[in-house]
Amino acid sequence: MSLGQAIAPHLPYLRRYGRAISGSQQNGDALVARLLETLVANPAAVDTASDLRIQLYRMVHDNFGLMADAAAADHAAQLTDIAIADARLRRIPSLARQALLLTAVEGFNAEDTGRIIGRDTDEVKTLIAEATDEIDRQTRARILIIEDEPIIAMDIEMIVRDLGHDVVAVATTHREAVAEAQKHQPGLVLADIQLADNSSGIEAVQEILTDMKVPVIFITAFPERLLTGDRPEPAFLLTKPYQPATLRAAISQVLFFDESTVPA
Repeated sequence: MSLGQAIAPHLPYLRRYGRAISGSQQNGDALVARLLETLVANPAAVDTASDLRIQLYRMVHDNFGLMADAAAADHAAQLTDIAIADARLRRIPSLARQALLLTAVEGFNAEDTGRIIGRDTDEVKTLIAEATDEIDRQTRARILIIEDEPIIAMDIEMIVRDLGHDVVAVATTHREAVAEAQKHQPGLVLADIQLADNSSGIEAVQEILTDMKVPVIFITAFPERLLTGDRPEPAFLLTKPYQPATLRAAISQVLFFDESTVPA
């Protein structure tokens, strides 16, 4: 198997991680593009005899550090996704936030996360606890849930309320979702893709975004359909079935890049 063939199955998930830590499709895809450029120029940058997935995530992790350093050096820049992250990183160490994402969203265990970010297992666990506590203190939002399965909707609502957020409405159809968004002006939308009236949650969100700027987390059993790199795509998405810790991490991360909750 060629290196390209070995890397291909990992690319959708590397894009997801890159977008999660950087806050946007553009920035996240740039991190993965830089990884691919490195491997084209120097295939020996990874050891195919070792765990390739860990090596690829470590490269994205390292590239984000370089991107954040470049953004911090541009003092004249407006409040971009990276600059928002930099404002928060003054309170939350970057390693702590990435440890949380790698374990809760990407499914790495503490040991493998330590191999990616260069820390031992005990340090990783400490970093995760620090990130969770600090992000929870920083971020609160009014949330619209778009989900047609009652049990899933109730589960999401319970997790959201336990995190200290307000649920403004639970919508089950395209029309209802748009109406509730216009009525409540939420600070975050959690959206399923297939809705009760057989309409598309993606289309509902697109209509919502024509009238307001609001971060969105999509929830789907097929994340690869939204991570092709061929069109505007969500920076944040969850795979069904998900764990409460995964939803917690995703909500905290998307609000991490929300201008309205940047710490003073």
